[in-house]
Amino acid sequence: MTSSRRDFLKFVVTGSVAAGCPIDLSLFAAPPDAKVEIEGEHYEICHKVRDAHPFAHPPVAKRCDVVIVGGGISGLSAAYFLRQHDFVLLEKEPHWGGNAYLEEFEGQAYATGSAYDYKNTASEQLARQLGLDLLPINSPDPTIVKGKWVADTWGAGLDELPYPASVRDSFKKFRDEMLALAADKNQEQFDSVPLSKYLKKYAPEVTQWWDCYGPSNYGAKSEDTSTMIALSELKDLAGLDGHDTRVTLPGGNAILAQKLAQLLQADHADRLIGDATIVAVEPQKSEVHVTYAHGATLQTIAAKFVVMATPKHITVRIVSGLSDAQTEAMRSFRYCPYAVINMIFDKPVYNRAYDTWCPGTSFSDVVVSDWVVRKQPGYQEKKNILTFYTPISELQRDRLLRIDGCRQLASGVLRDFQNLLPEFKVDPIEVHLFRRGHPLFLSAPDVYTKIIPAARQPLERIAFANTDAIGPESLVYAAVEAARRAADWTEKRMAGLTPAAAQAAAYKK
Repeated sequence: MTSSRRDFLKFVVTGSVAAGCPIDLSLFAAPPDAKVEIEGEHYEICHKVRDAHPFAHPPVAKRCDVVIVGGGISGLSAAYFLRQHDFVLLEKEPHWGGNAYLEEFEGQAYATGSAYDYKNTASEQLARQLGLDLLPINSPDPTIVKGKWVADTWGAGLDELPYPASVRDSFKKFRDEMLALAADKNQEQFDSVPLSKYLKKYAPEVTQWWDCYGPSNYGAKSEDTSTMIALSELKDLAGLDGHDTRVTLPGGNAILAQKLAQLLQADHADRLIGDATIVAVEPQKSEVHVTYAHGATLQTIAAKFVVMATPKHITVRIVSGLSDAQTEAMRSFRYCPYAVINMIFDKPVYNRAYDTWCPGTSFSDVVVSDWVVRKQPGYQEKKNILTFYTPISELQRDRLLRIDGCRQLASGVLRDFQNLLPEFKVDPIEVHLFRRGHPLFLSAPDVYTKIIPAARQPLERIAFANTDAIGPESLVYAAVEAARRAADWTEKRMAGLTPAAAQAAAYKK
């Protein structure tokens, strides 16, 4: 990473330097060593690709069996599944993990995204295979609203909401009527209409709650949310299965990404290339040419097959040979810009639940980073680290490109948190903001049943992974499942199956 890039992406506010910065430092910590750190993705070359900047395509310098583009969990999983072959993994960041990137403070892990998983999924099975035991969350989600903490929001908590009886009744009516709809198996019908269509007849406070919940989980407010997605989420929130099936580790799914990266680097370090931003993926007659920027140079590598473990809005800009229908499907995805803000306190501030919803604030929810290990034998809390998920409007994405915009976002989150309950009026010792421009695809109407199936169709020599190749929302199990299918397809093509036969076999589930 160059010095100029590091200076741009990371800003530390300390001492007298802070006096000239456009931020209310009283919102952070009183001690003189308090600081705000900003980290995040690299955008420069990606934005040139977006803007159709012309790049030279140098001659092929290396050949291999498989190139995997994207070093998030999907790309890492694909590399792990294909590790017996001659592969190369390319990632634009200098670190691995994508949205599941682990950070630590004095040895205590916390999430910068991808907070949890579910039992009995492809990702939990992979985690167990790697020796990781994801621990149960077992904590119904509460809500803080109008100065009151309400446990188990969509269960017994509906009777405790600090609203008039008519509004509480409207919440109950919504829950009961929507759960009745959830029994209908017609996914395509409910996937074709927005949740806002059904919310119209209920109290506006119901919409406010879902417009808080939706952006954090699947990128969308109710007007852009598939009703099918909301029905599935409500079943989980209401505990219809009788228990919380979520599992995680400190740092969330970042531990899985970290483990995959460590295992791959131990045996195949020369095949993992970071700081490599792809500018073109071009199918040829018997191979695929992949051109990428690495440092100050452009390089081209040729592979028999390619796995694109990248979001479709990136994929469509760099892969040649897509049909008009597939191009249209990939361009139909929308993505939610996101900041994940971690506040580090030197004393306990909030430990009452794992994930707490806060409608009406500048953030959506707050997660207790060490929740699943708090009851482990011998565990001693070092710092109280709280993770604030802060999705923003698509039209405000440029705020994440500006340091002042990031700082203002962080200060607003802290101010809103401190105003929720009297006991929250505590200053953190540090505030870390991690920014991502396009981490979650919006689970909008028709995305799951129409757009995803059209977008993920393999080409002659290119398979498509990433969470937006599976859906219905951006979750780690979808990333791993997409990688498994792409790896199966690739191996079947290597064995001589036709593209159609390989697709029928790899995508039969």
